[in-house]
Amino acid sequence: MSESFFKVDVEEHNQLVAKAYQARGFDAQESMEAARMAAAATWHGNRTHNALKALHLDELFGSSVGGCTPSAQIEVLSSRFKASEVWDANKKLGQSVAKRAFDRAIELADEYGIGMVSVDNAFHYLWGGGYVIEAAKKGYIAYTNCTSTLAEVVPFMGKTATLGTNPHSWGFPTVDALGYPICIDWATSTVAMGRVQQLKREGGQLPPNAAVDAEGNPTQDPHEVSALLPFGGHKGYGLSLINELMAAYIGGSLPIHRGLKAPNADEKITTSFFFQIIHPEALSANAFACGRDQSQNIKAVIDNILTTGNEKSLLPGQLEAQAAKRSEQAGGLLFSEAEIDELNIIATKLNIKPLTKIMFNS
Repeated sequence: MSESFFKVDVEEHNQLVAKAYQARGFDAQESMEAARMAAAATWHGNRTHNALKALHLDELFGSSVGGCTPSAQIEVLSSRFKASEVWDANKKLGQSVAKRAFDRAIELADEYGIGMVSVDNAFHYLWGGGYVIEAAKKGYIAYTNCTSTLAEVVPFMGKTATLGTNPHSWGFPTVDALGYPICIDWATSTVAMGRVQQLKREGGQLPPNAAVDAEGNPTQDPHEVSALLPFGGHKGYGLSLINELMAAYIGGSLPIHRGLKAPNADEKITTSFFFQIIHPEALSANAFACGRDQSQNIKAVIDNILTTGNEKSLLPGQLEAQAAKRSEQAGGLLFSEAEIDELNIIATKLNIKPLTKIMFNS
């Protein structure tokens, strides 16, 4: 980490973020759930989906404009399928919904081997990786996708943004084999819009073929970005389309209007979530080679992938685990000075004590 970082106490951070949400009308429970998910992102080194991103999204598209409803109640809809549930979130804060949905999916998986929760009428849940890492640490295979708040991504060979950044997040219970969960988590755009905002805040350029300006021309200047491009051309486009189609099956509507103004009173502009938990035992054929059990087989497969010549290869989730170890070493959350300055602007507006920052030397 070449940039200077400062340590902030986790509870101090959570109290600030929770109070910021409560000042906007959210109840104490959902406010703290949101704060803890923001802390989890920072703890694992995710700087594009931290508290600043969460509060910024709510300010632009959430509670102040009707896109998110403080203290909304989740409605569990009737279903004939025992291992799955469908929820109407009624625009409840997304982090609160996602945490509860995964907890419920775990309960279903414990009973049926697999548990699924789909959510209609939702609001952004921040960082999918945080939820699947938590579930994987408890021993489950976890997956989530969602549609993003806005259509910010141009489809392959197109010029008009009609897709969200539409993330996919997988978590695998590999703590015994590796010491940390494998976490495959990505936006389907080349970069997340949070990365663009970070570069605006702290300086820097985008990589090539990541974004276009208002004229549809490629740009690396974060201040000129009008829309993003899918990663890997048609491949990222296809993965992004999965989210839009899953949302369409759930109840999501026209992506070009999502998060903005509906073209008519009957159209929806909310996001959709999909959560799935698989109990590892539900996958097992109990016929592992060389007398291995399932856990030993997972380690053997990973070791085989990282065979001679691949020792320096990174596994998904490894960087997040390293960041978590740094946070543990620091004894708190690590922020840049610019990030802390922005959080303390929020503290000043709330008339509460600013965050205490302590220089961290790794």
